[in-house]
Amino acid sequence: MSKPDLDSDLLPWYSDTPSAWLAHELVDHLWPWSSRRYFHRRWVLIAGFVLALAVSTVWILAALGKVTAIVVIGWWAGWSVFEIAIRMISKPYIKEGPWWGRNYRPASLMDMLCYVSFKNLLIGATLFLGLKMLGLLQM
Repeated sequence: MSKPDLDSDLLPWYSDTPSAWLAHELVDHLWPWSSRRYFHRRWVLIAGFVLALAVSTVWILAALGKVTAIVVIGWWAGWSVFEIAIRMISKPYIKEGPWWGRNYRPASLMDMLCYVSFKNLLIGATLFLGLKMLGLLQM
């Protein structure tokens, strides 16, 4: 069975470039927008920045002990839903195979839900553990 072709316009621009691969991977995972696909939808980009700023502010407030962990989890879940919608339009691909490979394929809604959920679970757990180890998070 042949693999479905992914329009080259939908692939990350570095998909065939081995130089600076790890830095590009980091940006691809942390930045859900693609400038090629959202250039004409500035209001979505602005709304995303505002939401990202709000989520970041909640994490900072958690570090200062001003909000509870459940508030952070709620905001993080809300951000994840927004990120799924953004990525399905902006970066509708996922990587198949080992994490160091560059084998991309089109993402279904379930693919994107699993990718974003797992990625944000790992990021959130890392942030929670870091805040807890620093003694900044009160649970």
